[in-house]
Amino acid sequence: MTNEQTNPTQFLTLEESAHVDGSLLSGSEKFLARLTISSLRLLQIIPQDTGVAMEDLTPGQIIAWLEKDSQVKREQGIDAAVLKW
Repeated sequence: MTNEQTNPTQFLTLEESAHVDGSLLSGSEKFLARLTISSLRLLQIIPQDTGVAMEDLTPGQIIAWLEKDSQVKREQGIDAAVLKW
C-alpha cells in the first residue's frame, strides 16, 4: 500500500484519479486504467484474506472471495464488507 492511500478500502486515491484524468488516454482507456488500478488494490487484499499468494490466485478463488464479501455485506451490513457498493 502506498503512503497516498490512507484508507485500506480506498481503491483509487484522488491523486491517482487526477493522474488518470490528466493522461492522454481516451475516455474508455481512462475507465480501464481506473479499473486496473482498483483491481490491483483488490488483488492485494484477497491474498491477505485467503492466505494464497497473488500470483497463485485462480479465477475461482477470486469469485469465491467476492461471493464471501457479498455475503458479509448482506448479513452484517455494508460497513463489514470490503467492497462498499
